[in-house]
Amino acid sequence: MFNYIIVGAGFAGSVMAERISNILDEKVLLIEKRDHIGGNCYDFYDNDGILIHKYGPHIFHTNLKKVWDYLSNFTEWTHYEHKVLGYVDGKKVPIPFNLNTLRQILPDNADLIEDKLIKTYGYNSKIPILELSKTNDKYLKFLSKVVFQKIFLNYTKKQWGRDPNDLDPSVTNRVPIITSKDNRYFQDKYQGLPKKGYISIFHKLLSNSRIHILLNTDFKELIKLKDKKIYVSGKHFKGKFIFTGSIDELFNYKFGNLPYRSLKFKFKKYNQEYYQDVGTINYPNSHDFTRITEYKHLTGQSNPKTVINIEYPQKYCINQNIPYYPIPKKEYNLIYKEYEHEAQSIDNLYLLGRLAEYKYYNMDEVIHRALKVFEEISSE
Repeated sequence: MFNYIIVGAGFAGSVMAERISNILDEKVLLIEKRDHIGGNCYDFYDNDGILIHKYGPHIFHTNLKKVWDYLSNFTEWTHYEHKVLGYVDGKKVPIPFNLNTLRQILPDNADLIEDKLIKTYGYNSKIPILELSKTNDKYLKFLSKVVFQKIFLNYTKKQWGRDPNDLDPSVTNRVPIITSKDNRYFQDKYQGLPKKGYISIFHKLLSNSRIHILLNTDFKELIKLKDKKIYVSGKHFKGKFIFTGSIDELFNYKFGNLPYRSLKFKFKKYNQEYYQDVGTINYPNSHDFTRITEYKHLTGQSNPKTVINIEYPQKYCINQNIPYYPIPKKEYNLIYKEYEHEAQSIDNLYLLGRLAEYKYYNMDEVIHRALKVFEEISSE
């Protein structure tokens, strides 16, 4: 009945299902292990009408007009520019570290260091902390040590369970030092949150009657890989199979487990309008959690109550919690390459998304990748 089978109803799988059903006019079987669509972007309204992101804050931001225009077909936007503070030395300072942060943490040398930063790197530049640490200027080297110790080191250890130097530089590059006074967490051209929540986007993406969704279903109950072929309910499947889950699980961990980081969330509700000053406050050096997010700052809702989410990073354990982040490290990428090579030997198997490609994609990057893979499929 189906020429297309997709595993995973997050953005990767849902965009593919939408394109295949609406553009190719084909039937799609969409298999989802959880009891809801939307993947980690799933949100819902609680009993008091407060919109909650169940799996942590998701702020949509992109410089890709194609992606923004595509998603705008399925939602109106609430304009929102994310602000993050870090609790450092008893102060709440802007994150990423910028010229305003500099004046709060190193007020005595701020003018001198600001001048050196701008002369060396230019105004409104983004400087990876590990790049700044290579400077020969004693004041900039001092700055790099302060920022590394007070903002990056312990946060990274909590988030990834590893020292920053033990990870791919792409990790620390994600939150650079910025030589401006722009306190926004993201500087992308397009930023916002869907007016009626992410779940409304997913309902529209998957509204075509040609999409058949199986929730609460482990793909392994239906799909087997054998002799470099795909079998569905014991029958050889000759259609196209798009997989967005963990690639090591797909191949029964034959080359070993790929490590991921997971998260645990603790939600609290307060009978007050707001709990904190901005959407997210990071706690790099104190407490065993990394950050607290207050959702009303993100959604712009008006409500006499508020909900916060306290985020605790943890080790990923198979069948016990959810894999959120592939760990960027050379030795793990080598394991992934073995799985990728195996996948390439199977006709009509397409890997898509964070878990399947073992890459730390943002939402917009996942959507962009899905649109690209669809173009490849549709042109075959």
